[in-house]
Amino acid sequence: MKKENNHFGSPLEAILYPFLLVVLMWVIFWAERVSGYDLVQFGLRPQVWESWKGVIFMPLLHAPNDFSHIINNSFPIFLLFATLIYYYREIAFKVFFISWLVTGLGVWIFAAGNAYHIGMSGIIYALFGFLFISGFFRHYKPLQAISLFVVLMYGSMVWGIFPQKAAVSWEGHLSGLFIGVMLAILYRKKGPQGPKYQYELEKELGIEPPDLEGMYNARLEALEAQRLAMEERFRQQTEGYQVVYHIRPKTPSTTNEEEKPQDGNAAE
Repeated sequence: MKKENNHFGSPLEAILYPFLLVVLMWVIFWAERVSGYDLVQFGLRPQVWESWKGVIFMPLLHAPNDFSHIINNSFPIFLLFATLIYYYREIAFKVFFISWLVTGLGVWIFAAGNAYHIGMSGIIYALFGFLFISGFFRHYKPLQAISLFVVLMYGSMVWGIFPQKAAVSWEGHLSGLFIGVMLAILYRKKGPQGPKYQYELEKELGIEPPDLEGMYNARLEALEAQRLAMEERFRQQTEGYQVVYHIRPKTPSTTNEEEKPQDGNAAE
């Protein structure tokens, strides 16, 4: 018998929080675009101590003169974040904020060059990696379906982890994908799990399953011992007794009487 204990998140939360995040991204984008104030200085410059704040602000900043940058990040982060909240409610925000911080740290430590890194793409890669790997670890069909869906939607993103264009932060993509996969492994026992059979639950509780084969063999041994005991008792009861058969032999007179004719006529 299977037992399921999976509770997905609220659809309202799954829509609300990603929506607020995307709104915040666009508010900052338009504020920078309208005011003319350059917020790139709050981005992340690798190996520069004064740029530590970029670990926090980097995902919220986008190129003010390039609509395609923020547009290309808005829908994926909304969809992936919403999927994370709905299907992994218990660990969703842990995964999201750890991805946010560690992706930035990875860029700060390993990225080369003196350019500022900005944009939400590193977090997108982290959520992509988590959702893809996590579904297969859990052996749960709804989550495996999500893994396949994510691959079909964004599988081509994997090429973004290789250096192609100078203006693209492939280090951020690689860092995000790596941390997403690591979080999927780390939290594989947390959140929704596949249905378990009764014997699996008993094993987790330390309850040993019955040894049916051993019980069957023990029963056969008991029956054999019982049979041998009955044979031994019967042997002991019959030991010392002698069976005497009494046979009444035929006498000559009896034989002559049997040979006389029945009708009383004398023999000629």
